[in-house]
Amino acid sequence: MDSNLVVRALSALAHESRLAIFRSLVVAGPDGIPAGEIAQQLGLSPSSLSFHLKDLAHAELVNARQEGRFIFYSANFDGMNSLIGFLTENCCAGSECSLPVSPPCCGDKP
Repeated sequence: MDSNLVVRALSALAHESRLAIFRSLVVAGPDGIPAGEIAQQLGLSPSSLSFHLKDLAHAELVNARQEGRFIFYSANFDGMNSLIGFLTENCCAGSECSLPVSPPCCGDKP
């Protein structure tokens, strides 16, 4: 993973509202949820939500798709897993590690 993208992703997640949005999208799974529902769940104004989603999209952590007049947002699970992989790729300097292996996420491809 490109280190510039890693910095953008970590920077995007380093804000309370963006972290809450991303976690909400992870819970929603690959189908995602409409923007209005995210705003309602988190108590954000539409303009504030739009601003934060733009930052998360720039960091390649969220995907958007339009269905009729609604825009559904979902977590980019491949991007999330790449970020986690980048952060842990040299864990314990290659020796046996006591960290448990993460279970597969609902967004993982078989």
